[in-house]
Amino acid sequence: MLTKNMNTPTSKKLLHRFRMIAIAEGISFLLLLLIAMPLKYAFHIPEAVKVFGWVHGALFISYLYFAFEVMGTFKKNFSWFATAFAAAILPCGTFVFDKQLKKEERFL
Repeated sequence: MLTKNMNTPTSKKLLHRFRMIAIAEGISFLLLLLIAMPLKYAFHIPEAVKVFGWVHGALFISYLYFAFEVMGTFKKNFSWFATAFAAAILPCGTFVFDKQLKKEERFL
């Protein structure tokens, strides 16, 4: 849970940005798995994986960066970061993790 002294506009903005990146990362992962991979292997169009892979990779790195920033700003423990990381590597994991983040954002 968040501490009371984290009730600043900057903290709320950071958490909101993290949530938006998490959603974008989750969508890019699903696009990579459900569209680009079938295009590559079923229809022999490897360019789809190259494009979606780059986008997903950039969003994944951004997600990890923002997770680290949120962990430091809100004084989360390492298990929270490990959960955030696990959410990023599981399909639809970021959407499930977003439910928790949305609750925390409401308290700010």
